Amino acid sequence: MAEKKSLFKEFSKGIVIENPVLRLVLGTCPTLATTTSVQSALGMGLAASIVLVCSNIVISALRKVIPSKVRIPAYIVVIASFVTVVQMLVKAFTPELDEQLGVYLPLIVVNCIILGRAEAFAGKNPVLASAVDGLGMGVGFTAALFLMSSVREILGAGSFYGISIPLLSNNPMLIFILPPGGFFVFGLLMAVVNRLAESRGKPRAELRGCEACPMNATCKLHNEGAIVPPQETKGEVSAS
Repeated sequence: MAEKKSLFKEFSKGIVIENPVLRLVLGTCPTLATTTSVQSALGMGLAASIVLVCSNIVISALRKVIPSKVRIPAYIVVIASFVTVVQMLVKAFTPELDEQLGVYLPLIVVNCIILGRAEAFAGKNPVLASAVDGLGMGVGFTAALFLMSSVREILGAGSFYGISIPLLSNNPMLIFILPPGGFFVFGLLMAVVNRLAESRGKPRAELRGCEACPMNATCKLHNEGAIVPPQETKGEVSAS
């Protein structure tokens, strides 16, 4: 019972309390770019969720095998492999969606949500917990995209999932499908989710720069000289 409760907690945290977009403020570029329509938003959310779950499982299973010094390149190779598979499936079965997502589909490889979960969770936890964490974060990411795209498409295009809404289609507010409208809706949703989190005693989401990044510790060690580049190691003969 305790294990089931713990797994449910890992799953549910990514939906509201630690929503990757509206709470952790990660993946904002694909979020703003693909939410002009519900169809493209759901496609991006589903693709990212599949990559999240699959990469978390593999990285967790190999966490004791992957050397610490090369874990980030190894994570990227795993993620890129699943992104390639997903991209090929999308091209084969839904070419229209592939055209809508464009470059943002292959760019899932460098999506900070996926790499962040690999570094912060999958690389340190068992396979089942990592799979549940990836699924929860994927659902939270998809939910955020769906909410944003619904508001933007309804108000900006007068339609929902491509179906015209008679009262709005004749005079839509086009600004909502433009970048300023995306930022406006993004800010409103962040305010709502912040309010929900505060009601549960959680802090507000803030843009805190590098310290909020899961890779901050590694970068800090490198900048302080704790991680020495290969050309600076002791005993190496200089090329000069």
